[in-house]
Amino acid sequence: MPVDKPKPPVIRPTVPKHDDGHGSLVVERQTAKTEPPHLYQVVLLNDDYTPMEFVVMVLQEYFNHDLATATQIMLKIHHEGRGVCGVFTKDVAATKVESVSAAARRGGHPLQCILEAA
Repeated sequence: MPVDKPKPPVIRPTVPKHDDGHGSLVVERQTAKTEPPHLYQVVLLNDDYTPMEFVVMVLQEYFNHDLATATQIMLKIHHEGRGVCGVFTKDVAATKVESVSAAARRGGHPLQCILEAA
């Protein structure tokens, strides 16, 4: 069976965007305007049934808080009715909300986790 040789690439001349008529090319650099992504906060809401230990575990496992910080946030949730667990981009925040909600369902707890614009 004969082996086919690869064909060389076809090179085509490009048309310059700006030509002053003397054979020189003028290239204009446009600066890209990028904005930082919008941030969202993940908030846990208080209820009368979810154990405080479970809330602390969620704050440590899903938001990487140490025990002292997790306990402070849990107490804020308990006393004020809500507490911010962290601030993230929209996709990350939505994933965290879903992960916490799924963990609460698995544990049989009515803990609510919501997403709010920061």
